[in-house]
Amino acid sequence: MHFLSTSMKFILLAASLALFAPSSSAEEAEETETQEILVVATRSKQLVRDQPTRVEVVPEEELEESQAVAPGNLTNLLNELAGARMTNTAPGLGGTSLSLRGLPGRHAQILSDSLPLLGAQSDSFSMLQTAPIDLKRVEVIKGAASALYGSSALGGVLNLVSRPPGSESELLASQTSTGGSDVNLFLASDAVAESGYTFTGALSRQKKEDFDHDGWAELPGYDRVSLRSRGYWTGDAEQTLFATLGVTGEDRAGGTTGDNVIPSGVPFPQELRTRRYDGGLVSHFSAAGGAFDAKLSFTTASHDRVYGEVREDDVQSNATSELADQRSVAGHDWTIGTILDLQQLRFDAAPGIGFNYRTIAVFAQDEFKPRDWLALAASARVDVHNEFGTFLSPRLSALFKLGPEWSLRVASGTGFAAPTPLIEDVQGLALSLVNPLAGLHRGRAVSTSIDLNWAHKPLDLNLSVFDSRIENFLTAQSASDPGRIEVLNASGPYKVTGAEMLIGWTRGPAHILANATFLDVTEQPPGLPRRTAELIPRVTAELAAIFEDEDLGRVGFEIGYIGEQALHDDPYRSRAPSMFELNVLGELNLGEWRVFFTALNLTDEKQSDFDPLLRPALEPGLGGAPTTDAWGPQVGRVFSVGVRVEL
Repeated sequence: MHFLSTSMKFILLAASLALFAPSSSAEEAEETETQEILVVATRSKQLVRDQPTRVEVVPEEELEESQAVAPGNLTNLLNELAGARMTNTAPGLGGTSLSLRGLPGRHAQILSDSLPLLGAQSDSFSMLQTAPIDLKRVEVIKGAASALYGSSALGGVLNLVSRPPGSESELLASQTSTGGSDVNLFLASDAVAESGYTFTGALSRQKKEDFDHDGWAELPGYDRVSLRSRGYWTGDAEQTLFATLGVTGEDRAGGTTGDNVIPSGVPFPQELRTRRYDGGLVSHFSAAGGAFDAKLSFTTASHDRVYGEVREDDVQSNATSELADQRSVAGHDWTIGTILDLQQLRFDAAPGIGFNYRTIAVFAQDEFKPRDWLALAASARVDVHNEFGTFLSPRLSALFKLGPEWSLRVASGTGFAAPTPLIEDVQGLALSLVNPLAGLHRGRAVSTSIDLNWAHKPLDLNLSVFDSRIENFLTAQSASDPGRIEVLNASGPYKVTGAEMLIGWTRGPAHILANATFLDVTEQPPGLPRRTAELIPRVTAELAAIFEDEDLGRVGFEIGYIGEQALHDDPYRSRAPSMFELNVLGELNLGEWRVFFTALNLTDEKQSDFDPLLRPALEPGLGGAPTTDAWGPQVGRVFSVGVRVEL
């Protein structure tokens, strides 16, 4: 099988040799607070330090800092993860997607409390519509994880874990210098033995702004409200029940301002009206020597879009049910389950675009420790798709504890993705412009990673190298008819080779975090030679420092570097220049009140300082797009002030 690549063979050989190697007699190093976190994204609910699969965890303390910078959405938080980048996929409306290790955002499965409440494939706006005030932590798995979560996890998994009952209730309000306002409320019942609840409400507003006065809004306007309730129940014999309901409504507007027109001489409004409803249920109970987990979730999102002269609407729906059995047998921790997944895109404006996918899957995972210093995890999933047949997605991970301060993780896995028109190139345009889909093949990915960690207080160092390859990669290009778009399988694989470095240092009130990522990403569009993939910086880096006093407050800064990026459809340049960005945060503790201040992009670097965002009249982009791709910040310096109140 192609899955048994050189890297996979290395894992099997290393695991076999490890069975006969002498065990270490050194004492375990004192674990950091992060390593004591019980993660759930891997389904096994083990501590971070014991996971064969590398899981990056962002704890609640760091989430509080990100809330001050971007209280209305997740973009700042996710952009700070090593190997992760929020890319602008819809410049006219400000839409973004999460790219993990150079892979497109459509291949990252976003979960909320282990449920796909943002849909099987999150769009360019769902994370912008999610306030982080109710988050306890964030768990990230990078690389193909279809063995755990199916076709949507081709590039990785992001699990948003909410704060439980007994957490501090609070109110947060902020105002920015660019006309943005956020009011977020989190309420939690007292922690009791049997039941409890939490409630989150968020109101956000942004003025539509044209900073360079060219008639085009660099900062789209929006009005948004989101509400979410969660209920918890705990019974005897480790029985638990969790239920959630959420609703989000947003009206977003961009494009030309007032009576202005684009260079071709016509107005070009862009609008998006979103109504999203979701719900989920998670049940856990013990029986017959094992533990059973049952999950049920649904999401439906309706979109009403205006794109120039085009007006259209669609409805995206997803329903998932899962039943899993967990038990320990002779030192092996088994998880075996079955899943039914329904995905639908209802789009009546054009034929051959909508779809109705049904998938039945069975999966199994075995975790065991043949030695004190060796842990292995093997998982596999078989999916039966109503249109694209049956396929197997295996994954193997190994953790080697090389000493009290050193650990090594090696992982390799495969994944698949069913074709969909909802790719990044299309999400910023209009589905009506896409030709009917025909003859497309399912995508198939293989990813491998090696992670080396050294931890000795106060320092923590992690080095990673990784490689990913996607066959039948979906891409979009201009059709023979002017203004039309074709979605096609690429002629050659999408390839990613890269490395990450993450350094953490904590001593007393000082917390310093540095990360750097190198990516070599290539693609081969239909009929073209292999080339560097566009809009992916070869090098990114960040240095962040926070100095905190529990009685007084905190102050911190972030310095970010974005390296050069290739551009393939830009009339002004073929490479985007490198950029630096400086952000500053201050927070004053006044007992139950906290007042915070942020200054973002103090270097004031933005794309319009180099080139216009609007394209020349005779050179429209893909689907007649009036603007270039967004390769840099659209807004310069932004100042904000806010208050956080404990209730």
